[in-house]
Amino acid sequence: MKPNKIVALLILLTLLAFKGDKLAYQIYDSKGKESSYEKLLKDAKDADIILFGELHDNPICHWLQLELTKDLYESKKVNLMLGAEMFESDDQIALTEYLQGKISDKTLKDEVKLWPNFPTDYKPLLDFAKTNHLPFIADNIPRRYANMVYSKGLGRLDSLDSEAKKWICPLPMKYDGTLKCYKDIYESAGGHGGENLPKSQAIKDATMAYFILKNYDKGKTFIHFNGSYHSNNHEGIEWYLKLENPNLKIFTIGSTEQAAVDTLAKDAVAMADYIICTPESMTKTQ
Repeated sequence: MKPNKIVALLILLTLLAFKGDKLAYQIYDSKGKESSYEKLLKDAKDADIILFGELHDNPICHWLQLELTKDLYESKKVNLMLGAEMFESDDQIALTEYLQGKISDKTLKDEVKLWPNFPTDYKPLLDFAKTNHLPFIADNIPRRYANMVYSKGLGRLDSLDSEAKKWICPLPMKYDGTLKCYKDIYESAGGHGGENLPKSQAIKDATMAYFILKNYDKGKTFIHFNGSYHSNNHEGIEWYLKLENPNLKIFTIGSTEQAAVDTLAKDAVAMADYIICTPESMTKTQ
């Protein structure tokens, strides 16, 4: 066999072998083209605020969150800030005391409203911040107030005292029910809960955006971890951030699951600057 044919055969066999691999994930750009972690990291370094949209029970999302945080720290050092939907704003004092080594793991567990998958998925991020003396912002609205909006409407928040309102975005809250993220919630519920259902989602987005901006300093990089639906299609948290400061460089990462990851589904294209696509059969973390 001629040398050039041997080379061609080897290339073909390599491609076939690669095609047979079961990929744990594939990263796509906003146009739905295959991309890479290296490109994602490069673009993330230029952002003021990074909204990392996860699937809460997806181990690949959580692994990449930690890896991205580590890699950003290599270039940003003390100019890196962290924050997350998974911690409610009224738990900030206890969270900060943990970061400062003033309270133990047990006390943190007793005092803070931790998610069931905290030990595996969010504690590594919190402990990275602790080890490297980085701020970690608890920015989600306390759940009792989001539930209040769902059951009684936004106006019910006006009855709260001034101390309670410290943990919520300034009222009255601006709301655009025509945004896809809120329309989809309303329609998927078949109208159950009325406009209060999407508004209870919006008060979370608005509060997270408020505390991100309240703690963000120019020249820093703030990486924020949230459910992908809170930032998909450049809405939700990003919409509220841009409402207050349209000049912010906001970088979004979205997450989706499919039966196969070799091609991004049309409805996931443009959902974020980069999209992490994982198999539907991926092991769950909770």
